[in-house]
Amino acid sequence: MSKRSPKTPPLDGSSKVGTIVVSNLKMGENENEEADQTPSEVASEKSALHGSALHRTINDAGKFSLLDSVFKNIIWKVYRLPTANGRWLCVREQMAESTLSFHIPKQLIELFIQEDTRRLQDLEELGELSSHWDTLRQNVTLHYQQMISSYQEVLAELNKFSGSSFKASCSRGEKKLEFVPVNLHLQRMQIQNNSAKTDGVYDVVTIGAPAAHIRGFRNGGLRRQLYRFEGEKRNSAYQYIYYSPEDTTKAKEVITNIYKLHPRILSNTDLLLAAARHHSSDSLKDSLKTLSEITEQFVHTFEDQLVRSALLALHKARPSYINKKCSTLVNNLEGTEEQSENSERRSSKDSIPHHAEYDEEDWDRVWVNVGKSLNCIIAMVDRLLEQNDCRPECEPNSSPADQSPSSACDNWYEGLYPLAVTLKDCVNEVINRAKKAMVFVLLQDCGSNIPQALALHQRRDIVFSQALAGLVCGFVIKLHTCLHDPGFLLQLHTVGLLVQFEGLLSTYGEEIGMLEDMSVAITDLQKVSFKVVEAHLEESANADLSPLVTGIRDFYTVEVQLPSKLFEVLPQVIKDGKLLRVHPVFFNIGINEQQTLAERFGDISLQEIINQENLKLLHKYYKSFQEKLSTDCLPRLQTQIDLKELFQSLSENIQARKRKNVEILKITASICRRLNGIRFTSCKSAKDRTSMSVTLEQCVILQEEHSLHPDYFVRALDCMRREGCRIENAQKNIKCRKYAFNSIQLMAFPKYYRPPDGTYGKAAT
Repeated sequence: MSKRSPKTPPLDGSSKVGTIVVSNLKMGENENEEADQTPSEVASEKSALHGSALHRTINDAGKFSLLDSVFKNIIWKVYRLPTANGRWLCVREQMAESTLSFHIPKQLIELFIQEDTRRLQDLEELGELSSHWDTLRQNVTLHYQQMISSYQEVLAELNKFSGSSFKASCSRGEKKLEFVPVNLHLQRMQIQNNSAKTDGVYDVVTIGAPAAHIRGFRNGGLRRQLYRFEGEKRNSAYQYIYYSPEDTTKAKEVITNIYKLHPRILSNTDLLLAAARHHSSDSLKDSLKTLSEITEQFVHTFEDQLVRSALLALHKARPSYINKKCSTLVNNLEGTEEQSENSERRSSKDSIPHHAEYDEEDWDRVWVNVGKSLNCIIAMVDRLLEQNDCRPECEPNSSPADQSPSSACDNWYEGLYPLAVTLKDCVNEVINRAKKAMVFVLLQDCGSNIPQALALHQRRDIVFSQALAGLVCGFVIKLHTCLHDPGFLLQLHTVGLLVQFEGLLSTYGEEIGMLEDMSVAITDLQKVSFKVVEAHLEESANADLSPLVTGIRDFYTVEVQLPSKLFEVLPQVIKDGKLLRVHPVFFNIGINEQQTLAERFGDISLQEIINQENLKLLHKYYKSFQEKLSTDCLPRLQTQIDLKELFQSLSENIQARKRKNVEILKITASICRRLNGIRFTSCKSAKDRTSMSVTLEQCVILQEEHSLHPDYFVRALDCMRREGCRIENAQKNIKCRKYAFNSIQLMAFPKYYRPPDGTYGKAAT
């Protein structure tokens, strides 16, 4: 029996409707009857799998009611599957779009524009430079202005976009959507046992490989292009100053800390003075403690040798230094004492500070003065509090002479005010020098080839935007799913969250470039932190709880909002605002016919290098976990495979260099689930190969963790691919319920990555 009811519009405009499809629903069985069946009886029911599948496509938030701000257009598919012990599993498969596909890129582009606009202002504030460096500054300024203009156009287009909440695979070539991830969806499998209790929830975020498709792959992807660019920078060091990528990152970190810590120092200094004015001992102690912590962090920021070397480099870029150097050279050549005296006389008339002879120890004095100023404030507060303890209150009948300004009740503000002013002045002097030095370092980053430098800049922004949207989607659903799991929350704030990306890209043709883009984008996610904040809302309010992104490139923080009732269940350390780190790892195994060509006639070294690098990162995370936590934090799974055995097996498989070794993908997915991580699966469009991988993973979980009957493994796999959520994903992307494979291509696919007959054919990718 097959029945399809047409969609009807809501009568009152408030209810959600969808399409319900019932296919051969088998009736007349109850729970007790199912429980009494033996495995042999189950095996004899050849049509039970197909006959018991209830397929439901409906716009219903259901269990996702708290996540309406993040997930939309949810599709459900329900299956009834036999187990090896004669019982039945109710498996609910869900797939949802994420509004973060557009929400996160729009926020990021706004931050890019703000950061680049501020960069232009910083370049202008560098002051007078010699002609060589001034020309470089003008050229960089021009290109930044063009980049800001292009970002503003893209943002305007995204703000006007009113289509679906995901980017279809056929829209990869639309420039206005290049910051938006391709086909981002949450794939969830929820399993219920006979008692109707949830027996397991398994999530995978599916996303098209973060890549700059519009910009092409003729010159490879980011990984290769960045390597070439670094080589060009080294070769042009005779014209410009070479700073390593680590130095550039450090310069950005210093500037970030300046913008973050400076206002906090000023505000806490004012709070300290306010406490002194009101003679509040407790407030004075609290304000001093906070001010000390922030100021110490500020001082620590400038300990790096990079600041000193950059200050000297900037000094040498001043016109006075160039003129003096040329003048000295002329004097040495002519050897006339009179000309030397005139040159010295001219130099002595130069009253501009940065024209003076550079004193390397001067920076140390300025920098150390901040700490000394803080120490003076601490000493003064200690003295005032000590006096206050000795004389807790002024005598009410004391004479005017006794109430002198030097008394403990009257001299708090007067004693602290000049010290606070000195601290502010010292901080401002450090910022004035260090900020200019770091801006000069960043100026060199574009020195060898400005157009190429900023093109790489944009390409990196694009792929990072796509990857971050997927990451935030995964973090939000993981947090909500494990909100009442104390072990997970302890792991989250102690060692951070494991984020495992599975790639199915080949190392042949354009997909090599996609793989290179994707590997850089995932690496850049290491620079992202999360912070959980309380959303102060009324229960009836239908407010936007979408995450908020703040920061600058390389140092982003994502604030995830939770309603008060959910926020209260968090550990205190998370409620206090501790930043939560993520640890992304990426493993790739090409599975299509192009990978066959690469293995036989091409080069697969990129895939091998990526897998080896990320094996080390995965080991590092697990080692950190072992040092700080016990396995009590981890989920209890039916298959008690030791994690050490899985790591050993993974290492052996990566070293084996076996063709299309999809066992690597199976092992890494298992390790991720056992370590409470977030799973991501990607191919070019997250539509075809990704669907094969996701459905295979679901059936493997059903067999290993929920005793799916072995005779029904392939049937369940075919059913999910034929009637499940992933064929709906193909329909959503290309308006065709077929996977974009042909029979010749599938001959090259691993056995369990092939869809059933009738579900594939000529279709767009």
